[in-house]
Amino acid sequence: MTHDAQDPSPEHEALLAELGLTELVRLRDAVSRALALRFEHDMALVFTDIVGSTDHFARHGNESGRALQQRHVDLLAQVIGERGGRIVDTAGDGAFLCFPEVTEATSAMIDLLDRVAHDNEARAPHHRLALRVAIHQGRVLTDGTIVSGDPVNTSARIAAAAEPETILISSEATEELLDADLRMRSVRPRKLTLKGLPEPVRVYQLAWRDPQRFPSVVVFADGSTQDLPDKAVIRFGRLPSLDGSPGNDVVLVAGDTDRLNRISRFHFELHRHADGYVLRSVTHAVTTVDDEPLQRGEERPVGPGSRIGVANVVTLELANPGAGSQATIFSS
Repeated sequence: MTHDAQDPSPEHEALLAELGLTELVRLRDAVSRALALRFEHDMALVFTDIVGSTDHFARHGNESGRALQQRHVDLLAQVIGERGGRIVDTAGDGAFLCFPEVTEATSAMIDLLDRVAHDNEARAPHHRLALRVAIHQGRVLTDGTIVSGDPVNTSARIAAAAEPETILISSEATEELLDADLRMRSVRPRKLTLKGLPEPVRVYQLAWRDPQRFPSVVVFADGSTQDLPDKAVIRFGRLPSLDGSPGNDVVLVAGDTDRLNRISRFHFELHRHADGYVLRSVTHAVTTVDDEPLQRGEERPVGPGSRIGVANVVTLELANPGAGSQATIFSS
């Protein structure tokens, strides 16, 4: 998604040929100042990329692949206009966008992934749209149509390093976030070594799912916490592994063997939907949500503050960082 300048016209070439070294150097400086004054601006730069687009075309054909690309562009158009953003370029499975402010760009990308999640709900898994997103801030040259400069290349490299269904935001962009809540949602800082860039780039992962609907940690009775993995299905139970393969994502423990054995090997699951998690009991042993019992196979919506009882042995609470918890161990 780069735009190369055309070669100088014959008239310009003739004019330049008449100038001496001193005049050319002075002209170069004057042009540089004019470019900076007229066309150089700080902008928020965004790249979005469809995950698995090439494989989708190969498996499901050109029509289905093109529909996936169009859905991507249509959803982008729904979220950027009122926030001052515009699509600079599209190329197959990706899009390059710019915004006047990082806060607006970040809000738009959160809205985008939320809309994608809702749009995917009614679709078969192989027709769902998955995006990776990067947000960067930098000084670029733009005439209102073309946007160019080193920050553009950096933001494209960051997007290529993002995981599916994630938003990576650079430290430069994070520093320009005017919304305190969005700053707090910039988590898991790390440095990326990116192809073509001389220095590692510091980035954060943006927790784009609504913290009012999606808990991010489980709080145990002793006050310790464990991050919930970023998975569509999260399994809870006493089994840490099975035949050498991973068992539960969150392993539940108790004070002695008798109490531990009341907890099923696989006890319950959290299934992620567009509007939050749904807990599904997968055992005949007791499972409660806010003191309401569930039968095996029964489901119940849960969110931050939900308290889950496990086999009359332990309780745990779903929460977000900084939230208090009253999780306690039940008496046997």
